[in-house]
Amino acid sequence: MGTIRSGLFITALFFAQVTFAQYSFNAEQLSNDLKIISSDSLEGRKVGSAGNAKARTFIIERLKSLGIKPLYSEDYIQSFSITQTFGQAQTGNGSNVLGVIEGNKKETIVISAHYDHLGILSGKIYNGTDDNASGTAALLAIAEYFSKNKPEHRIILAFFDAEEMGLRGSAHFVNSINLETENIVLNINMDMISRSDKNELYACGTYHYPNLKKPIENISLPENFTLKFGHDVPGTGRNDWTSQSDQLNFHLKKIPFVYFGVEDHADYHRPTDDFDRVNVDFYHKSVEAIIRAVNALDKALQ
Repeated sequence: MGTIRSGLFITALFFAQVTFAQYSFNAEQLSNDLKIISSDSLEGRKVGSAGNAKARTFIIERLKSLGIKPLYSEDYIQSFSITQTFGQAQTGNGSNVLGVIEGNKKETIVISAHYDHLGILSGKIYNGTDDNASGTAALLAIAEYFSKNKPEHRIILAFFDAEEMGLRGSAHFVNSINLETENIVLNINMDMISRSDKNELYACGTYHYPNLKKPIENISLPENFTLKFGHDVPGTGRNDWTSQSDQLNFHLKKIPFVYFGVEDHADYHRPTDDFDRVNVDFYHKSVEAIIRAVNALDKALQ
């Protein structure tokens, strides 16, 4: 019995190592980050709320732990004012969180995800696990990867606020920075990447920027996972995702983009978009595929 049990242990250990080795990031950390960012204690992360501030503090502490430097201010924060009208004028402040990883080139790739969500509506917490705690936690995993693997391009890690209020954070970012000085050649945006019954992730944007398609097509993908192109053809209504998330503001500045996301599901913008609805295996594979795609684009772009 002892010999058999020893053999089983060695076999189990082997498979555990293989499973772990298929990811270029800490999968356990990714899941834990997602769970924290989408927890009830953050109360849906609405712009200007205490829960939104807690999410921002968590992101900043994780960036510090990875040794990621702030882009501008020492506290990583790019603040902006918001005026919104819902029956009566409302004003407040939003806060982007911006980090930077220097590369071998001066040209810059902005990798982004919005961390805000809808907050509390009619007494119910809208945790927004897929929308968009999933992209936020994935951006932290990408930060981890490139903190250990120096990129060719300079990378700005942009955690945008106020996306749910009309893409406000990304609009402030592109309109307030010096685009010539920053020399941004690409935006890679993530918004809703943790759930798909078909195990399908979409890369949107190559209709507008066809040169970006081949590097992504050539990456190897995790098993039982599909990366598709589309949802970017003008004139197709809501089936065209070009304007559906923060990549739009880069596109309006003629900055190429690739947007990674999944098709809408029954819990989209509902209080049921919770961590327990996430397909963790699909989510890990999504993040791995995106990291491979970022690597391929980083190497392909001049």
